[in-house]
Amino acid sequence: MHITVMREVVFEMDYKRDKDAVVLLAHGDGGLLSRELTEKVFLRYFKSPLLEQLDDAAVLTMPSDRLAVTTDAYVVDPIFFPGGDIGKLAIYGTVNDLAVSGAHPRYITVAFILEEGLPLANLEMVCATMAEACKEAGVTMVAGDTKVVPRGAADKLFITTTGVGTMPADISPGYHRVRPGDKIIINGSLGNHGLTILSAREKLGLEGALKSDCAPLNGIAGRIWDRCPGVKIMRDLTRGGLATSAKEIAQSCAMDMYIKEKLIPIDPEVQGGTEMLGLDPLYLANEGKFITIIKDGEAALALDIMHSHPLGEKAVIIGEVQVGKGNVYLETPLGGTKILGMLAGNPLPRIC
Repeated sequence: MHITVMREVVFEMDYKRDKDAVVLLAHGDGGLLSRELTEKVFLRYFKSPLLEQLDDAAVLTMPSDRLAVTTDAYVVDPIFFPGGDIGKLAIYGTVNDLAVSGAHPRYITVAFILEEGLPLANLEMVCATMAEACKEAGVTMVAGDTKVVPRGAADKLFITTTGVGTMPADISPGYHRVRPGDKIIINGSLGNHGLTILSAREKLGLEGALKSDCAPLNGIAGRIWDRCPGVKIMRDLTRGGLATSAKEIAQSCAMDMYIKEKLIPIDPEVQGGTEMLGLDPLYLANEGKFITIIKDGEAALALDIMHSHPLGEKAVIIGEVQVGKGNVYLETPLGGTKILGMLAGNPLPRIC
């Protein structure tokens, strides 16, 4: 890995103060304005000896032969919302995909698709929160790209990220490891992100205490992986929510999952908002929640670990795995049972 000392760049202009500056098509032509955008925005926030090289590829040194790699795209509308923005979401979403797979997130690359006319102040705010998110999650931005498209060819700003992490030799999650009697745990309240995005987009006025749960999961997930070898599967509960993720797991391991509805934590503002709109919080997206399938004998330890972390204070065992054929059964508070399937059609497009 080639290391150089990061020089201090002095800028003549601050886009956050110049409210009239916008993205031009020329910012994507690879010339003078492209270089200016790179130096005045991207290098300002994503300070990294690797990134400052501005080479065609970053040369990385990894402390493990086992690597985990994930790629995701982010097109959320609106790009700013209570609890976060598209940049924060992109970093945390990528980190979380690595973390629930058992990996330690190390590096991230990013590609921006910018619409002509996007205020540069907005781009700078997004980059600032991305830099803060990288710092909090302990990952380094090592490469990137920018493309500018004409007005109407995109919606303000799209982001694609790739994350690279190291995979410990003793961690090997898999559906084949799931057994009857394994417990099902989630780390907190559901539905906050999906309902927040819907309310902000449609101006429903539900915000108040409602905000996205967007957060990095590598801290809490890493503790569980390190201390609980009985973890079989861990998944973040993004698009499709708990119900869809549970169904996917059940089908993949050919087991049934029994969940008690009264045990699932739902914040009052989410419960009230979903009831008013006719939505099911079990199908709403989350950006700081995950499901864990774990050996019965280690469930109590996993709960203790979660409860000691800010992102797991409301963690709870919501059910268990039983012999079956890939169904998910939800026991209602009245004693009835209904079958949960995957989300059929998305009532909330562009939530991430």
